[in-house]
This record gives sequence, C-alpha cells and structure tokens, in this order.
Amino acid sequence: MRVVLQRVKRASVTVERKITGAIGEGLLVLLGIEDADSLEDMNWLSAKLVNLRIFDDHQGIMNRSLLETGGELLLVSQLTLFAATKKGNRPSYSRAAAPSVAIPIYEKMIELLSTALGKPIQTGVFGADMKVDLLNDGPVTLIMDTKNKE
Repeated sequence: MRVVLQRVKRASVTVERKITGAIGEGLLVLLGIEDADSLEDMNWLSAKLVNLRIFDDHQGIMNRSLLETGGELLLVSQLTLFAATKKGNRPSYSRAAAPSVAIPIYEKMIELLSTALGKPIQTGVFGADMKVDLLNDGPVTLIMDTKNKE
C-alpha cells in the first residue's frame, strides 16, 4: 500500500456533482493498493495514520496525533500512486491491484481506520472520477509505503 497524506483544514470529494465525503481539520489520505498488500500492511498503515504526530501542540510544535486532536479522516482510492514511469511517456498501472482485489482491501481499510479513530471516516467512491478539494495545512504532506517503511 502506498499513501500520500495531507494535513488539511478541510477536504471534500465530489462525484457527479455530489459530495461523497467531507471533513474539517484532519487528514486527507490518498490510497494506492497493489496485489501484494496484506492484512499486516493494513494494520500497520491504519495504526500509523491515526498515531502520526503531525498536528501542532499548544506551542506550535508537531507533537499531536489525529487521535489526540479528534480530527477527521478522508480516504480516497488512487490507483495512480502505483504508476510506473520509467519507460516511455505513458504511465503503466500494472502494479495497481485490479478492482476485484482492491475493493475488499479498501473496504477493510475503511473499517480499520474507523475503529482506530473510534468514529466513522469519510470516503470517496472507489474507481469513480472524483474531484478532490482541499485546503492543505502547513503544508504537511507525507508519502508512506508499507513495503518500504522509512
């Protein structure tokens, strides 16, 4: 699994002119899924996302987690995170999991993140043409990969 996460003041996803998910302060998480992803990857990533200390404390130091701030989370599937761009000019998405594999993983991530936060999370629509609107806070943007835990 690969994610791009952004600390936001607000974020929303629109599909066919309807908002499918919207949050105030919290995290916008763009999620890429590949065939090799496992329950171990999902457990590690969900725990990491809610516990990363990237929100300011009372002194303005990034020292608080999403759990500690009571912030919200918006999860958006994004197969393009596994684009291969080494050859030619047309990206290949062959590493991205097919919907038959990715949808159950995406749904499990929703469940794990909701449980870890103790409240429902917001989402986009898997495989849809989505319009994502956000107000990045900081900006704070991180890239994480469960196969390369840096």
